[in-house]
Amino acid sequence: MPWLPRTALLWDLVLGFWGTAAFLIDLGADLWAAGQYALSGRYLCAALVLALLGLASVALQLFSWVWLRADPVGLHASQPPGRCLALLHLLQLGYLYRCVQGLRQGLLVWQQEAPSNFDLAYADFLTLDISMLRLFETFLEATPQLTLALAIVLQSGRAESYQWVSICTSFVSISWALLDYHRALRTCLPSKPPLGPGSSVVYFLWNLLLLWPRVFAVALFSALFPHYVALHFLGLWLVLLFWVWLQGTDFMPDSCSEWLYRATVAAILYFSWFNVAEGRTRGRATVHLVFLLSDSVLMVVTWLTHIAWLPSEIPLQTLLPVGGVCFLLGLALRLVYYRWLHPSCRWEPDRVDGTRGLRSLEWRQLPQNRRVAQLAQNFFPRVRDEAALPQKGEVNGVL
Repeated sequence: MPWLPRTALLWDLVLGFWGTAAFLIDLGADLWAAGQYALSGRYLCAALVLALLGLASVALQLFSWVWLRADPVGLHASQPPGRCLALLHLLQLGYLYRCVQGLRQGLLVWQQEAPSNFDLAYADFLTLDISMLRLFETFLEATPQLTLALAIVLQSGRAESYQWVSICTSFVSISWALLDYHRALRTCLPSKPPLGPGSSVVYFLWNLLLLWPRVFAVALFSALFPHYVALHFLGLWLVLLFWVWLQGTDFMPDSCSEWLYRATVAAILYFSWFNVAEGRTRGRATVHLVFLLSDSVLMVVTWLTHIAWLPSEIPLQTLLPVGGVCFLLGLALRLVYYRWLHPSCRWEPDRVDGTRGLRSLEWRQLPQNRRVAQLAQNFFPRVRDEAALPQKGEVNGVL
């Protein structure tokens, strides 16, 4: 194998290993925090930490199981029988099984001197599913855990060592998931234009800088009104769920599991932007940004009217301007990314589902993760020039 592809495969393998390690470390930190809350008599905090862990884990297992059942028969030749897989998911080990399976396939490909196209495509197929599950886990578990930890610190006026560990591991998990998701979408590009590290860094920074003020505003509201934050989340989540439904998502293999996907996307949209529909997204992204900004400003204004309720040790007068600067900087980087760094691609239509264009027979027999490819189509816009239009002898771009 040439040196450059071999190095790239090794780098992918290292990233996969550290992604799995970050998930396990974050899980251990959350369990440690729950145990410390229980030992100190704060049983409600411990229950909330465990509830967030449990709900996110159940959602991940459902996604993983539905996807495995929908994959082509015979694709996963080396996986255990159906009953063993069902037991693994019932024991909440389905996501970890996928991580181990992806690492094993990546190691197998790296060790081969000349890996086959099928082995390379299958490794990509597994990695893309893991990246999607990691993104869902981030916004269903890591981001709410970070918000909860910050709210508890704001209420008490001090942070214990286990709380710092939980905050730091959640932050690392969120950062890793954002980078990994961008890398996964890059894998699905048909023309694979060069994105380089600069594009990924700017994408990561604008997401993180816009996410941090939102998390801080929700944490501040939770510290002031712990009994009303659930109603706040439920109200906004229902509105966002209705919005996602209006966009006509078609991501999962059946209508029942599609509602699981819509509910998960609505939870992501509560904190950050996530594109689920094809076409021009500038208007939808602007509406979502204004919606979240207005909600966050209302929560900050609520804090200003109840400033005496929180401990004086918390430097909120400093943190709030820092949050505003982070938001403005994140917004500027977002504009820079979409203006100069966001690539456009020629997505060639397909007779079956519009996900890919016709290729050789060998290419069509390779594993293709159409789930993530569909999201990549939504994320990367089509090139609208003469080269992208049907030529003579073509029908809708298909020869």
